[in-house]
Amino acid sequence: MERIACLASRSPLALAGFETLKSRYNLVPLDEAEVILALGGDGFLLDVLHEQMERGLPIYGMNRGTVGFLMNEFGEDDLLERIEAAEEDVLYPLQMIARTTDGREHEAIAFNEVSIIRYSGQTANIRLDIDGRIRMEKLICDGVLVSTPAGSTAYNFSAGGPIIPIGAQVLALTPVSPFRPRRWHGALLPHTAEIEFTNLDPQKRPLGASADSFEVSNAVWVKVREERSKPVRVLFDPGHSLEDRIFNEQFAY
Repeated sequence: MERIACLASRSPLALAGFETLKSRYNLVPLDEAEVILALGGDGFLLDVLHEQMERGLPIYGMNRGTVGFLMNEFGEDDLLERIEAAEEDVLYPLQMIARTTDGREHEAIAFNEVSIIRYSGQTANIRLDIDGRIRMEKLICDGVLVSTPAGSTAYNFSAGGPIIPIGAQVLALTPVSPFRPRRWHGALLPHTAEIEFTNLDPQKRPLGASADSFEVSNAVWVKVREERSKPVRVLFDPGHSLEDRIFNEQFAY
């Protein structure tokens, strides 16, 4: 892959890296590229996945941010060789359809998670349906989320959900600060599941719904499912695949 397009976040570190690489390599416009190089942090890479997924090009990220969990180490040397040797992970996003109190429906894609969060000082009252069957009549909580394996080490894990191996073909359903049922800590669902959330008291207890950075308020009903028709290809240096990173996170302490 010799035709590389480079996208950089607005941080000074990313912009400096872009200028350095531009001076050393023959970078091309997106329409001519075989691979996309993303310079920034994890949030920027998520933005690139959303904005460029229709192109179907592999994306190779280099860390010019903070954590860089989804990124490779930044380096000026041997860029073409590193990309050529990189291992590919295929990520399948979630599709969210959210209906709001005005009757409108909003669709969005999430590579990390879809979250339903209370928008008032009172707890949320939410009914859970899975594949058309009521599984929980009333969940009283601050919120609830559905996470992909790739996103399971982020908000999902912070909320007490499990870390999921990248090839497990399951989704995490994780409550946020559940009050009732007190002993319910979530569930692992097959990746084919369709999950529906219904706000049981939308006037008194409003909810917001988020798919990664896309957000709507006053949600009364939300459906989440895996979107297999929109895969993205992410490249990682050998020995540092996303599968390896997620596996290692399970033993971090």
